[in-house]
Amino acid sequence: MKLTVTVKKPGKRKELVAQELELSSPPQTLRELITMVVEGSVQAFKERQSAKTVIPYLTEAQIGESAAQGKVGFGTMYDDRQADPEQAVDAALTAFADGLYRVFINEMEVEHLDAPLVPREGDRVVFMRFTMLAGRQW
Repeated sequence: MKLTVTVKKPGKRKELVAQELELSSPPQTLRELITMVVEGSVQAFKERQSAKTVIPYLTEAQIGESAAQGKVGFGTMYDDRQADPEQAVDAALTAFADGLYRVFINEMEVEHLDAPLVPREGDRVVFMRFTMLAGRQW
């Protein structure tokens, strides 16, 4: 099953992340969907971390794509710590429960982690990330 996953911030027109995600089976709840997305992200991170080239280079297409996103770089990762999928899933579920982000499927908000989902091929999933404000009110 393929879903389009997007990460956005309120007030911004441009998406932070937009990618097509291939899932082995349809998730039955929002908890399962978040778990699958986070585990896929951790796996992709581990693959990027282990992919090393002797001489890094960028093609013109990669430069253009990176420039459109706002940062051109080689994608070098200097931190050699390994990501823990279970810890990442726990953090994502806690962040959802704390209201740090909301999830929309085809523009309909999903508010409960264990509510049943009926995703279809090609659904658009949006993770709306919120920014906490710092400071005091006078």
